[in-house]
Amino acid sequence: MPLNDDQNSDFDSSRLSESTGSSSDSEYSRQSFTSDSSSKPSSPASTSPPKTVTFDELMAAARNLSNLTLAHEIAVNENFHMEHVNLPQNSSLEGRVKQIVHKAFWDHLESELNEDPPEYDHAIKLFEEIKETLLSFLTPGANRIRNQICEVLDADLLRQQVEHDAVDVLGLANYVINTMGKLCAPIRDDDIKQLKATGNIVELLRQIFHVLDLMKMDMVNYTIQNLRPQLQRNLVDYERTKFQEILEETPSALDLTTEWIKESINDELSVSCETSSSPGADGSSKPNLSPTLVLNNGYLKLLQWDYQKKAIPETLITDEVRLQKLKEKLNELQIIACVSLITSNMVGAAIVGLPDFADKLKRISAVLLEGMNKETFDLKEALNTIGIQICSEVNRSLYERGLPTLNMEIQNSLMGQICSIVEEDNPISSLIDKRIQLYMKSLLTLPSIQKCMPIIPGGLAVIQAEIESVGSQYASIVNFNKQVYGPFYANILRKLLFSEAPMGKTETDASTN
Repeated sequence: MPLNDDQNSDFDSSRLSESTGSSSDSEYSRQSFTSDSSSKPSSPASTSPPKTVTFDELMAAARNLSNLTLAHEIAVNENFHMEHVNLPQNSSLEGRVKQIVHKAFWDHLESELNEDPPEYDHAIKLFEEIKETLLSFLTPGANRIRNQICEVLDADLLRQQVEHDAVDVLGLANYVINTMGKLCAPIRDDDIKQLKATGNIVELLRQIFHVLDLMKMDMVNYTIQNLRPQLQRNLVDYERTKFQEILEETPSALDLTTEWIKESINDELSVSCETSSSPGADGSSKPNLSPTLVLNNGYLKLLQWDYQKKAIPETLITDEVRLQKLKEKLNELQIIACVSLITSNMVGAAIVGLPDFADKLKRISAVLLEGMNKETFDLKEALNTIGIQICSEVNRSLYERGLPTLNMEIQNSLMGQICSIVEEDNPISSLIDKRIQLYMKSLLTLPSIQKCMPIIPGGLAVIQAEIESVGSQYASIVNFNKQVYGPFYANILRKLLFSEAPMGKTETDASTN
């Protein structure tokens, strides 16, 4: 399918080429947090004094953020694509209004064509619009078909044909359909066949516009598919350059990020005070904190972030949805691991050695916990149901093996412990949560998660495959974020941890290793 230059404008391709065109493959390697970034054109500029931001500057920053977010999503999400949205006609006000307006338009067109003699003004306007849409699908070198479309669908020629009663609307529609068949993606072949089988001219024109809309969406997705490799090769420099532009237009664009790092520093200082009685608890020990430790602690906080009530740091906006989904998945896995551990402790001797029994209990829990992060989800009721199902499954397995089933006292105790998982400071839940956090933290210290994964802590074996998948996605997000925003974090950390260091330079001696 040919590329349409108009479709590329939304991705700000001109700026993309400016910021990445001179980069070589060697520049795409991971940028060290401690490297000298002063020579990089995309390194953050020195801190500037506060200034009044105009509306135009604010809108420019918003456009930059929109372009940055879109480019990031295209590059990191292989499944990202655009879809044609059909508004619900009954439940949506916008959908009802659209239905009424469209019906009125097509009814009016039908009445014009049924007049004696027929009125073709609106029909000619439709063919003009169809012509422009077809032309938008062509590459610059497709001159023959371009000239043919312009000749057949020329508005002045059509008006002359109307004057001489020689216009053939159905013939024009068939020409359009045949041309669409030459330009469309293979996925639209069935739609083209259905158009050819439509007899009513008004319905045919309406369906032509519908299929043209689908073809426009195909063109956008084709453009995205072709743009993705270029973005992936140049994304680090592109995102850093875009964010620098945002920061220049909106100096407060790192306020939330600074606050996020401050919170991480305070957490680390609190831990230091609790575990050590050495001098420096009053704050003088700040320079002794490892920037890497501070930053990794900040990333771990994102797995327990309240995404509904608390704004995420500006440097992580592009991955907010992904991080929220990972957090929700970890919440589900935590409960599954708790249920498994409780069941094993209560009836471990009875089910030990049963092949795939732990996986069977995991599947039961996973099914009943589906949608647990929705506000309307009743977690206590779901846990009660899980307890009942697990007792039933254990008893069935014991009965099949000729062993005594669980008595009511054990069943009630098992169900009670499962239901208590949601209680604050529940020891089993706290234990599993700490081990999950320990595992996720260990991922951030690995040089390459592709080569090896950390050892799974005790109690998490039942969710090993799932937590490794989540951990791999999480580490990829974090490592890429460090590559892009490391120089910005270096400036902030230098100010907060080493306040005596000058802030006007981008170099940093703070080690993150």
